Amino acid sequence: MSQLRIGELALRTGRTVHAIRWYEAQGLIPGVARDSGGRRVYDERHLRWLDLMDRLRRTGMTIAEMRRYTALVRQGRATLQKRSEMLIAHRKRVKETIADWTAALSLIDGKIDFYGDWIASGKRPADLPRWRGASPKKKPHKCR
Repeated sequence: MSQLRIGELALRTGRTVHAIRWYEAQGLIPGVARDSGGRRVYDERHLRWLDLMDRLRRTGMTIAEMRRYTALVRQGRATLQKRSEMLIAHRKRVKETIADWTAALSLIDGKIDFYGDWIASGKRPADLPRWRGASPKKKPHKCR
């Protein structure tokens, strides 16, 4: 496996050196070795790992959850079941968010159609906007 310095890792991942150091300081990058001069040494696994961390973060996983997941990875094979359970739970939340966003997009599309009809006819449509797909359901806002 080829070794990468932090600058190379930054270039290949599209992150800054500062961001990579922050991830490491947060305990979010397992298995970082150092060479004889004390410089960080990364490899291809770290490229994939940073991509996973980015995807988890973008899909709403908290930093605390990411730390727990990374800590489990560091513990090895004995935590495979717990890691799987964490990702299954996160996947469920992501799917719920996608459903909520799909409903919101339907509402926005319906409103755009409503305005389009109004602009085209010059008169405010008598109907309520046409919602595409299922009617959006109101859910209480979840705070994290």
